[in-house]
Amino acid sequence: MVPVNQAAVSLFGASLGPVAASATAAPPMAVAGPSASEGEIPALPPGAAAGPAPFADLLTEAVGEVQHLETQAKSAIEGLISGKGVDVHEAMIAAQKAGMGFELMLSVRNKALAAYQQVLGMQF
Repeated sequence: MVPVNQAAVSLFGASLGPVAASATAAPPMAVAGPSASEGEIPALPPGAAAGPAPFADLLTEAVGEVQHLETQAKSAIEGLISGKGVDVHEAMIAAQKAGMGFELMLSVRNKALAAYQQVLGMQF
């Protein structure tokens, strides 16, 4: 059984999906038999499907949220320009939120790319 960091589950519990729910709901089971050794992760039982990676889900949700923020900023700025009752401070706040979200996603992408390049540079 893979140990689960309880702090990570409580922080990302809603976005981890069934993987975290099953990992926290059941107590750790002892793996017996000659095929499992200490520190080895047991294989999935036949018929069990490994769900999508939680990290991929988090990235997908984050990109969707950034896109939503950019759409809100665009509509607020268009409302300000056309005079549809949008205040200047509301449009500026929406634009800043969208900018900060984009910068955060850009820095996550840069860190992931740097980690990938570092793994590629490893010699085995």
